[in-house]
Order: sequence, then C-alpha cells, then structure tokens
Amino acid sequence: MDDFTFVLFGAKSDLASRKLIPSLYKLALWGQMPERYRIIGVARSELDHDGFSTLARNSIEEHASGSITDVSHLETFCTNLYYVPADFTKPGGYAALRDEIEKGAANDSSCGNLLFYLSTPPGLAPHIIDNLEKAGLGGKGGTCNGWRKIVVEKPYGFDLETARELNAIVGSVFHEEQIYRIDHYLGKEPVQNILVFRFSNGMFEPLWNRQYIEDVSITIAEDFGIRTRGAYYEKSGLLRDIVQNHGLQLLASIVMEPPVDLSAEAVRDEKEKVFRSLRPFTKDNVRHNVVLGQYEGYREEKDVASDSMVETYGAIRFYVDNWRWKGVPFHMKAGKNLAKRVTEIVITFKCPPQNFFGSPESCNYTANQIIIQIQPEETIAIRFGTKRPGKELVTDPVFMKFDYKGSFEHEKMTPYQRLLLDAMAGDQMLFIRQDTVESSWAVIDGIRESLQGTVPETYPVHSWGPDIQAVTRNQ
Repeated sequence: MDDFTFVLFGAKSDLASRKLIPSLYKLALWGQMPERYRIIGVARSELDHDGFSTLARNSIEEHASGSITDVSHLETFCTNLYYVPADFTKPGGYAALRDEIEKGAANDSSCGNLLFYLSTPPGLAPHIIDNLEKAGLGGKGGTCNGWRKIVVEKPYGFDLETARELNAIVGSVFHEEQIYRIDHYLGKEPVQNILVFRFSNGMFEPLWNRQYIEDVSITIAEDFGIRTRGAYYEKSGLLRDIVQNHGLQLLASIVMEPPVDLSAEAVRDEKEKVFRSLRPFTKDNVRHNVVLGQYEGYREEKDVASDSMVETYGAIRFYVDNWRWKGVPFHMKAGKNLAKRVTEIVITFKCPPQNFFGSPESCNYTANQIIIQIQPEETIAIRFGTKRPGKELVTDPVFMKFDYKGSFEHEKMTPYQRLLLDAMAGDQMLFIRQDTVESSWAVIDGIRESLQGTVPETYPVHSWGPDIQAVTRNQ
C-alpha cells in the first residue's frame, strides 16, 4: 500500500471517536497501514498535536480497549497523529492544513497521497470541497502530486435534487473514481456474504427467481427511539434515514443479477439495474403498498414538534419488474421503538405443488426459508420441514444454522475497518456510485410525493408497528 496522509475532517465528532480512530488504530496494529502514514485531525477546537493524540488515546482505550495488548503499539500509532484547527467554511484553515501536509511530504514539491474523510454534518461538505480546491488540494488539476480520494458519509443529500447538487459539487473537484460514498452496512460481513452465498453455491442460484420464491422480507428494526436526534429526525424521517440507504442496498444485494466479474464497476452496474427495475409508486398504488407509522410519545421527544407528521416506521411492498422477479413481492419493514433490535432478510420459497402432510394452509407452517440475520447475530439459517417423532405423520419446521462467531476463530473486521481499508487500497465495490445515489433517492421521492399529506399510523412502543395488510385492507 502507498504511503499516504489521512485527513479527518470532524476529528472530534462522535463517529470519529467511536469508529474511525479506533478502526485506524486496529488496522495499524494488524500491519494493514503502510510503513509511512500520517493522520491529521481537523476541527474547530483549538488543539495542538499532543492534545489530539490524547483525545485519540482516550478514544481507543474506551472503544478498542481489548486491542491494547502492548502499549508500545498505541504509542507508535499516536506519534503519527497531527492536528489543524480550522473553520470549515473559511479558507484560512485550509492554508494551514496544506502547510501541515507539506511538512510530511517526501519532498517540498509534492503534497503526497491524500485521503480526505468527511466526518461532518452534510451541510458542511460543499464548503470543505470548495476550500480544498482553492487550497490546491482537490482531485482535478491540484497543485499537489500523488493520488487523491475523498470519503463522504451519509446522508448523501436530502432528496433527489440535493443529491444531484452535491454530486455536481463533489464531481467538479474530484473524479468519480476518487469519490467514496460510504454506507457502513455494506461493510458488514453478512451483507458481503450475500453475493458469495448466492453466486458460489450451485444449490441456491437455480432457485433464485419468481418460479420458486414466494416472497422476500427485509426487516431493519431498532428497539429504541430517536434518542438525541430529534432535530435531525424532524428533517429526515425514517424513509430518508434508513430506507434510502441501508434498506435499498440490502434489496439490491438480494435482487441483482450475477456480475460479469467482481470488479467494482461490474458489481455496481448490476445494483444500479435493480433500482431502474423497481415499479414506480403512484397515488393509485402507493396506499396499497406503503404504510407509515409514528411511535407513541414521539411528539414529546426533545426537538420534536408537538404536531409532527414525521414517520418513524415504514412498511413498503416493492416489486421488481424484470424477467427474474416479476410478480414477487419484496416486503421491507423498518422502524424505531419496535419489539426488538434485528436486521434480517427472509427468503420464503413456494410450497410444493401437492402437500401430502396436511392441509394446503399447513404448508405455511413448514415453508422453506433462507434467513440471513445481520444483527444482533450474524447467521444464515435454512428452514425446512421434517417429521415430528411419533406415530402420526406430522411435519414441524427445523433449522440448519451457520454462525459467523462459532465458525471462524480469527477476529473479523468491523464494517468501518473493512471500508477504510478498501478506500486506502482504491477498491470501490462496497461504496455507492453517483447514479445509484440518484436512483435510490428517486425511489424515496416517489413514495413521499405519492403519500403527501398522509397521517402516519400511531403504534405502541416496542410493538411491531402498523400491519401493512390490515391497514391497506381498510383503505
């Protein structure tokens, strides 16, 4: 791997403290960082290098304490930490940043290889990108030698219009191959394993179509509310916060066609085709396929309007109008303050043409399923029917389960560790491309526009939210 400088904007953010700095430390501990690297934190606070090192050390001790088996490794890591105070909206701090970058460059005529990470509120991204360009640190025709990369956190825009605007701003300073739009869900091992599970096992791929699959359910449930994110949630809501990114990316992984190879562009081409194949939502069909909810007590949360119409729950029935999936419903349920915390995908297969072991309705009891759980456990289970012990010929469902934790002894990478390593190496497969960002926002905008003025159904805390079948049946 090339020597490089990692520039962390928002160095004092919660994300930097909990995820990014501990992840960089672990990568260095495992020997996954180059021989020469520097990490420059940038934030508004007036800190010096030693102050930032102390913050980083505290962060690692709190969030990666089990990794500190030799204090010398931590001390070595901290010697590579530097800090530049800056107001992200003003050019002055970027001149100081450039000076600090040049101090560590191989020679005075080169700024070296640079990876910028925007761990900042989305509204600051245009300011940062514009000022990087003015300081000669941009990816197109900058005055520095070496490669340039930029990692941008979600939310990537607020709707299709703002996503296009942000794409235009980033694209004016960086080439698309230099831009890494990150969604940490794509770094999770079970999500990565969906492609392997589908395309490396001959027993599954022939059945992965409308002839054999009855329906697919995707659940992204959290058992807590919005906590301290009231101001953010009042602007976003559940559809923008979860469905536009995590939900649609999981759907694409299940639906996509086999890529021609495992290159980033081939995989991302197939995902983009999925979004273009989704049946559009209209005022005529949306009320039969979408239910929005709001948990009881949401309006009493801090920074939430007393008459808020923001959704904290969504149940959506998608249809993919292509040759493989035509007619198969994809049920997506996501929400806050639901019965338990779980993210899983359930693929339910059609019943055999003739049921010898009970009434036709009993097939639902033992229907074959593939259950991919992403959290809290990381498992893949296959559900099938078998004979119950005893005289009568009665079937019961049983499970065969693969568990990541029990099957592999070596320590696995966290999502941010994996995605940071890929960004350093220049692998964009697990990052989101410009056209896919815009296509996914077009889906969400279509739902929101078709449901304009709809009052979310109220649901009890720690329930499973409004039932889409019951609500749409009464409309």
